[in-house]
Amino acid sequence: MRIIPLSEGVFTIDKTKVFVPFDLSEDELQQRPVGSLLVEVQPFVVITGKDILLLDTGLGFSTKRELQLFTNLKAKGIDPASVTKVLLSHLHKDHAGGISVKDTLGNFSLSFPGATYYVHEKELAFAFDKGFPSYMIEELSILENNSNVVWLKDKGTIDGYIDNEVTAGHSPYHQVFWIHEDNETIFFGADDAPQLQQMKNKFVAKYDHDGKKCMQLRQQWWEQGRKEGWTFLFYHDVKTPTFKNIEQGIMNKE
Repeated sequence: MRIIPLSEGVFTIDKTKVFVPFDLSEDELQQRPVGSLLVEVQPFVVITGKDILLLDTGLGFSTKRELQLFTNLKAKGIDPASVTKVLLSHLHKDHAGGISVKDTLGNFSLSFPGATYYVHEKELAFAFDKGFPSYMIEELSILENNSNVVWLKDKGTIDGYIDNEVTAGHSPYHQVFWIHEDNETIFFGADDAPQLQQMKNKFVAKYDHDGKKCMQLRQQWWEQGRKEGWTFLFYHDVKTPTFKNIEQGIMNKE
């Protein structure tokens, strides 16, 4: 399997839930509001023998020309039209912003009309209930009653080689994915396991729905991944997008 990180940049975010661009070479975190978090926003493509998988869709920022996600895909040699499956951990705006695009008349359509979107069956209703600023309802509405969407149960398997499981950690219907091929496992924990340092340290985040559960799951996944040689994908890690956790602790960065 081939893993391709699609960084949209580094940002700070505080209680306003506004993502503010951050220049690592010039900006000072101390100058941002107290409690600001420094995060990468980083969808991933995983190319398998069956699919071109997109794991979460970023913030949905656009230039005058096109969706930033499309630009990033093309820069890596991937035609956006070739994406076959979009796996969505949850629908917070920094993970689901690129699921749809708006035309000049203000109408939304799926960004990847040739792909199947995989969403937990209760996540959209929860997003509609909570609304802004965590969820961009107008952009998400395209998922409703859409034939391209597969609504996932709490635990299951997609196409025989991708496992999904709801954790109810970061958010009530947050789900994680394992991709298995040729004796290799890639694990995408999204916001349950967003950064390498959180895997190595006991850390309870106040912004999580169930921070204690997230901490326990990270410890469980880290140990199991060490034994089984998983490759972890870290959506919000500024320095380490991927890490292959094996007994010797060898790091794989891209």
